[in-house]
Amino acid sequence: MALNIKPLSDRVLIEPVAAETQTASGIFIPDTAKEKPQKGIVVAVGNGTKDHDMTVKVGDTVLYGKYAGTELKFEGKDYLIMKEEEIFAVL
Repeated sequence: MALNIKPLSDRVLIEPVAAETQTASGIFIPDTAKEKPQKGIVVAVGNGTKDHDMTVKVGDTVLYGKYAGTELKFEGKDYLIMKEEEIFAVL
């Protein structure tokens, strides 16, 4: 299903990856101890500005700050919309 959101300017729409429910050693993490995910998949990208071309593209897995962006709920799914400069790295 195509997403009908098109970010403006240098904004990026990201779908956060679900938080880990189990550690590498097998311990289950309770809901109260889970942290916000800092990794997500780019769903939509704006056109950029006249001074800045966009470097991320749809489908990229990215790392971003814990408090970066604005949370958005659209058609029952959670998304983050943020400026491209708030993204730390592309994996």
